[in-house]
Amino acid sequence: MSTCTTVSRDLDEPMSGTAATATTWLLLEQPGPWGAKALTSSHLDPVLGRALEAAAQGTGVRVVLIRRPGRHADFGTPPPRRVYAAHTVPGRVWMRGATTHEPHRLLGLDFAALGRGDHRSFDTVLDGRAHTGDPLALVCTNGKRDRCCAVLGRPLAAELAASDVAGVWEVTHLGGHRFSPTLLVLPYGYAYGRAAAHTVKEVLHGAQEGRIVIDRCRGNSAWDRPGQAAELAVRAATGEDTAEALSVVHTRGTAQGWEVTVAHVDGRHWRVTVAQTAALPPRPESCGAAVLGTPARMEVVAVDELTPAAPLLAAPVTSAALAG
Repeated sequence: MSTCTTVSRDLDEPMSGTAATATTWLLLEQPGPWGAKALTSSHLDPVLGRALEAAAQGTGVRVVLIRRPGRHADFGTPPPRRVYAAHTVPGRVWMRGATTHEPHRLLGLDFAALGRGDHRSFDTVLDGRAHTGDPLALVCTNGKRDRCCAVLGRPLAAELAASDVAGVWEVTHLGGHRFSPTLLVLPYGYAYGRAAAHTVKEVLHGAQEGRIVIDRCRGNSAWDRPGQAAELAVRAATGEDTAEALSVVHTRGTAQGWEVTVAHVDGRHWRVTVAQTAALPPRPESCGAAVLGTPARMEVVAVDELTPAAPLLAAPVTSAALAG
């Protein structure tokens, strides 16, 4: 049977510039089944879920639910829940962890500050601490959102867990169902698609060493989608794999095309020309979609290194800043 994933694979659809956008990820452990909109259709209190959605709106924070790989029944009183927050903007990357019996305490967080990279409210409200363990691999497994995520994501998460790969969680939604299995790696915030177990192990090994693997990478969630494509293009052109070496410092253009300036910590800069085109022929963007679609495709037209004298902006431009 043809699925959105098999069609995307058959068409060899590029994945660069397709990652979800968020400067900060907030992860709440929630055992049990998940509905299509998991924050309000799971065993989490739906009133809390709606309040978390509202609190995160426009802040750059993306709230998702996580659970351990395996069977998902949650009878009785839930055990203490793990909570994580991770800020993904290069140069300011951090990840914090906490445990709570009272998920309603998350409403006391300063979401705007979290989106800007300030974790003090996380530490104060939840007694958060720096995460010193392994990087997290979040595998999308929400079959109620798209069946490909369950059919392909759950076996991947289970295989990784059975291989004693640390830091593996199932997650509710990362977007891009047609690229399943999809995953997000924290703390650096790079998303991947069409992942296999050996790919994930390589990515996690790199993350432990502060390196990025660009094979099957969809982009860094800290940037808007043209920025994601531009940064990956510079990595491909230069061979740079240090996680926090590159930042998107300026994006100029329209919905059809952009000039993106990418900066290296050593002072080098590149101007990357990115065009948005429609992916053809039409294809199912999700197995549940009633009609075929032509999803936006980020096409890198040129990568040009700039001279040191070229005038540039100094502050990184994140997806949240562009949205604002």
